[in-house]
Order: sequence, then structure tokens, then C-alpha cells
Amino acid sequence: MKVGLQISSFSWPGGDAAIGPTLARIVQQADEVGFDSIWVMDHFFQIRSVGAPDEPMLEGFTTLGYLAALTRRARLGLMVGGIHYRHPGVWLKAVTTLDVLSGGRAWMGIGAAWNEEESRGLGIPMPPLPERFELLEDTLRLVRDGWTGEHGTGERFEGRHVHATRVLNSPQSLSRPRPPILVGGGGELRTLRLVARYADACNVFGTPEQVAHKYAVLRGHCQAERRDFGSIELTNLTSVSVTADGRTGSMTPAGMVDRLGGWADAGSMHTIVSVRNVWDPARLEIIGRDVLPQVRDLGRPSPLDRA
Repeated sequence: MKVGLQISSFSWPGGDAAIGPTLARIVQQADEVGFDSIWVMDHFFQIRSVGAPDEPMLEGFTTLGYLAALTRRARLGLMVGGIHYRHPGVWLKAVTTLDVLSGGRAWMGIGAAWNEEESRGLGIPMPPLPERFELLEDTLRLVRDGWTGEHGTGERFEGRHVHATRVLNSPQSLSRPRPPILVGGGGELRTLRLVARYADACNVFGTPEQVAHKYAVLRGHCQAERRDFGSIELTNLTSVSVTADGRTGSMTPAGMVDRLGGWADAGSMHTIVSVRNVWDPARLEIIGRDVLPQVRDLGRPSPLDRA
């Protein structure tokens, strides 16, 4: 099983001036102790499940560029990108740029988005949900064209909302055949169908039982699309609080191993965790020393690792 780290909060000791150096220390430590991937959210206001809207939030792709220069091994991505925040052509260029500058370590994490408060607050047009799904499908088709061949197809692209005269992508991504595409969300009618059609990975959340149900729905979509279900990396997203002794409601390293084992039994190949108080170096040290080595052989290997 692979384990990723999602950094979902920047409310750390030292205030705004300390965000940059603290983030650098966190991601370098995560890279060194063995996290397989590092993710940041694609939001402009902090989300309600994490904190108040006025708590610090960094723009996602700018942050990933910073992380690319600080890390050497872990893959990097948005968990997950909001479709309407960037034009499809910008998505192609942004992910390709991250992939080239990171030495081939980019994920394309993307979804239909939901946070109307931040969009309206900053004056960002937010189309109705059906239109966002159509735009998401256009984008998934366009980026795959852009990652085809030496410099993209070089041809016209016609989608429901996107019309491009020449899909040219230079430099081309280093990840081949393309940076892996992860479509986030557990919507059973539209989101998971798009995973089956276009993506290399899904991302869902919930208990092992809930996660297993979502994977079963995805399997059904794969059958309908004549897609090999086994070609998709199954991932899930969760949050953890871990300490050496399990104090103040946290879990012990053994408890975290058991928790990850439950998701592996449900089918997950890659669990992405938000770690409470991740700014405390002891938290990632414990996970790197006492958790990650214990979960490597859990579950089935990802098909992306065999590509």
C-alpha cells in the first residue's frame, strides 16, 4: 500500500511569515521518511471541515511549484483541482510544467468542485454543476490529446464548451504515457463514470465499507465502458492524529497501521492522509519510522507502479 500526505491547513505557529519555511520543512521531511505522494488542496478560502474561511490558504499550483524544488522523490498533486478555476488549456500546461520541473513527478488531480462561497467571494464564475461536469469531461479529453505523441496531437479539439484550434504541448510531459490523472469524488452517476472513461485513479473517502462500495460502483462503470478495472489505482482520503502513546484522543502507530489495513482490505492501494499538527516534526517521524514500513505489503499493488 502507498501512503500520501495531504497538507490541508497552513495555520501554524509563527503566523503568515512562517508559512514558507514551515512548509519547506514539512515536505522535505515527508519526502525523506517515505511518503509516496504529497498533495495540497485547491481552495482559496479554508474549507469548513478544516477551519474558518479566513484562515490561511495558499493557491494550489503555485504551492506545488514550490514543493517541486524542495522534494526529490514523492509525486505531487492537487487533492483535487477545481475544474472551473483554470481553462482546460491551462490545466494541460500547468500539470505539464509541474511534471517537467519536478522530474516527472506530477499528478493531475481534478474534480467538479463544490465551494461556491470562495468562488462567489473572489468573483470567479462558477457554472452550474451539470455544466461543470461537461467542462470536466472536455478537460480530460483535451489533456489526453495534449499528452499524446511528441508535442500533442497538433489538431483541432471540439468539446461541449472547449474549442481549440491546435493542441500543441511543448515541452512534453516527462511522465509517460502521461502524468497520471486522478478524478476525485465519490459521485456514483457522473464522477465515477468519468474515472472509468478517462482517469488513471479515483479518490473517495469514508469508512472501509463505504470505500469498498464506491469501488464496486466504479467496477460497474468500468464494465459498461469496457475498461479494465484493474488498470485504475484505487485511492482514498482521510485524516489522522497519531502520537507515540495515543494521548488526547490520537491513535498509536499500531492503531494507524490497523486503520490503513482496513482500507487496504477494502481495496485501497493508496491512502492519502491529512495529519493533525503536521508542523510538529514528531508526527511525521513517527509515521515514517513506525507506520510506513509496516504497510508496504498490504493490499494489491497499484497498476501505475507496473506501468
